[in-house]
Order: sequence, then C-alpha cells, then structure tokens
Amino acid sequence: MKTKSIKIVLTCLILSGAFTQVFARIIRIPADHATIREGIQASVNGDTVVVSPGEYFENLNFRGKKIVLTSLWYQARDTSYIRTTIINGSQPVQADSASCVIFSHGEDASTVLQGFTLTGGKGTKWRDIHNGSSYREGGGILIELSSPVIRYNIIIYNRAIVTTGGVESAGGGGIRIGDGNPQILNNIIAFNQGKYGAGIVLNYTGVSIKNNLIAYNTGSSEYYGGAGIWSYNVHGTDERIIENNTIVNNEATTGTGGVLAYSCKLTLRNNIVWGNKPAAKQTYSAEGGSMVATYCDIQNGQAGKGNIKTDPLMSDDGFQLTDLSPCLDKGDSTDIYNDPEESGHPGMAHTPARATLRNDMGAYGGPGAAITGYLGGVATEVGTAYLQENPELLQNYPNPASQYTVISYTLPSAEPVELKVTDLSGRVISDIPIGLTPAGQHRFTLDVSRFQNGNYFYCVELHDQRMVKKLMVVR
Repeated sequence: MKTKSIKIVLTCLILSGAFTQVFARIIRIPADHATIREGIQASVNGDTVVVSPGEYFENLNFRGKKIVLTSLWYQARDTSYIRTTIINGSQPVQADSASCVIFSHGEDASTVLQGFTLTGGKGTKWRDIHNGSSYREGGGILIELSSPVIRYNIIIYNRAIVTTGGVESAGGGGIRIGDGNPQILNNIIAFNQGKYGAGIVLNYTGVSIKNNLIAYNTGSSEYYGGAGIWSYNVHGTDERIIENNTIVNNEATTGTGGVLAYSCKLTLRNNIVWGNKPAAKQTYSAEGGSMVATYCDIQNGQAGKGNIKTDPLMSDDGFQLTDLSPCLDKGDSTDIYNDPEESGHPGMAHTPARATLRNDMGAYGGPGAAITGYLGGVATEVGTAYLQENPELLQNYPNPASQYTVISYTLPSAEPVELKVTDLSGRVISDIPIGLTPAGQHRFTLDVSRFQNGNYFYCVELHDQRMVKKLMVVR
C-alpha cells in the first residue's frame, strides 16, 4: 500500500511538471491586458508576455516572476520592433520608484527582458545593503539580488541624478546591478546620466556583459566617474565577464569616462574602449582595484596580451567596424571566441562580424555578435540644460501628427539652424538645413506623411545648442 502511494505521488509530480510545460501561456499586450504591468501580474512561471509596438508609460517590477517579457522582435528578429516598443518610465506613480524596470525578488536566468526601448526612467531610491546608505539608482533598470537576462534592448535617455530626500548619491543611469549575476547581452546603452556609472553600475555583483554598445553616457562626477562601466567590490566568487563590448564617447569629470575598477579586479577581453573623456584615462583602477585587459583596443594603450591602441575606424551610423579597421580578426584567437560563420562561406564571419572567423574586437565580434539597432545621427541628450530651463522654446502641434506638424521654436540670438528628425535609436530620418535665422520665434511645417507610424525625436540644432523633443506619428 505504501509503495502504491509513492507511485501515485511520483506520477502526480511528473504529470504536474508536464502540465506546467503544456499550459505555459502567451499573454499579449494590449490584446489580453491593457498594460504590461497587468500582463506581468497575470502571468505565472514559464509564461511569455508579448508586447505589441507602442509607447507604454509604465514602471515595472517583475516581483520574482520567471517569465519572458518580449516585444514582437522575438518572432522575426526585426529590430524595428525594438525601436517602436517603448517602456517609458517618465511618469511614475511614486517619484522614489522611477526605474523603467526593477528586478529585486530573486529572479534568475529564466526571467528575460528583451526587445524594448527603455527610456525616461529616473531611478529608484534604494538602500545599499552593504553600507546602509540610500542611493538613487537604475534609471533604466534596477537589479538587486537577482540574475535575469537583459538582451536586445535600447536603454537610452534615462537618468539617476537626483540627490534630494536623504539620498547619498545617484548612479547607474542605464543599469544598476547589485548582489546578483545577470547577463547583459546585445544591448545599446546610450545617452544615460548618473553622478557615477552613468551607463552601468556594478556593486558587489557578478555579471556577464557581452556584445553591448555603451556610448554617450555622461554626468559622472563622483566616486571616480566610471561613465561607461563603474565597478565596485566583489561579493563571493562570481565573475565579472566584460567581453566584446564597444565602450565609446562616455564622459566623466573625475577618474575615467570608460571603465572603472574601484576596490575590485576586472578582466576585459576583446573590447574597444575609445573616445571616452578624460581622454588620458580610458580605464582606471582606484583604491586597490586592478584591471587585466587582453585583446582590447584601448586609446592611449594598456599593457596586456594582444592589446592595441589604434583608431578602431568604426562607421558613423552604428560603430560597426569598417573594412580598414585594425580590430578585425584581432580578438582572442581561441576557438571559443570565434565569430559566427557565414552560411555557405566556410571560414568567413557572418554579419555583423567581418573578415575571417577569428574574433573581431568590439560589440560586433565574437560568438554573440548581432545587431540591436543603430546609434548614428543626432548625438545629443533629450532634455539638454537649455531645453530643461526653457521648455517653452520648442513646441509642435499637432502631436500626435498624421500628415504634418508645425514646429515652433524661439532663438535667443541669430543662429544658423538645422532641423533633424531621428528615430528612437538616433538614426536620421530627415535632415533639413534652415540656414541663418534671426532671434525671435519661428515656425516650420514638417511633412510627416511619409513617416511610418511610431515615435521620433525632432531636434532644432544650433551651432552650440540642441533642443530636442518627441514626436508621435499616428494615422
């Protein structure tokens, strides 16, 4: 009788596992639920929440759900879905919980966030479990005691800069990671701001950071800067793998604008670290920190096997390597780091990798090489100080627009003016030179009849200022 009972229990357990697999659901937003938050709440472990294109003004918390949250990118790997499926964290219910997405309930690698543009996040007030102080961190994404997979996202124009309300400092404008071991793969992390670690903050954590473009993150003025990647201390034995990334044009006013090892050891492999400010310190080790770099292209050079210090010769539209780049086939030659192979062309790399199968340095080399989007065009930050202080100086109506919109702007003095329209990744859609324009208020009628439905930025560009706002096209 006892043996029979055990068999019944085992059978039930097996069937239970089978039913979990069979009944894993696809929850569609907005078809099944109006908001992404409602979709996450309705999900159970193993479900996939699929979000249709649109802009969703939400601040999400996975609350331990082991699910996949994805745009339609997952079906055809069409990167246009990444640009047009937007989680905008700029309208939080609580000002102190303003990250676009939070993972803080032990999520593991079965929890995946992929295929979105995350923008407008302002960070979350967060108590550091190691020193007890409060910080505002994770403008785009906040990860604590969790290990999710973050892949194929554009994490752009987020901030963690506000230090009022008992906050010690603010950092991790793009991503803040603490006490976990997540995977950060194939993302664009750009134009974010933080008083330290404007791009990525690593605090007592393991991590795998591979094939990311980390660019134009600014404002890092505290704790040795680290505008591209800021890394502090290590808890336990988890590794920090920083491999095949392009870390360029980030800016700090102290320490380094590139990669910081602060009281910790970092290992870099197959990366491009170039054009960060201050230029003399592309990488920096502080307060007992150390860094081992191999097969990297680091401006001004760094000791290490296979390292070079030569202009990487990247394209302007997406930081891909050109045919003349010295970074082609110069990464680690060990087979496990090879570029993917082109079907039908043995020994040749598959796009976006180039040349032969040997690893290409930077985000578009190595076994994980893939395209997430482009970051060409307007290299500016939405909401420059000029626009923040004078928001009335740039307006447009109607917005959303279907056929045309009238852009009105005010100049404080006579300026040569150029009007640019970009998609959310920064790719220029329209470039209109207006020419020398006198001081005062002006109007320009922009024809959007040939624009696809979606969200854009329009930029009135002066010789030393840029005014940028968002435009939606809907028909």
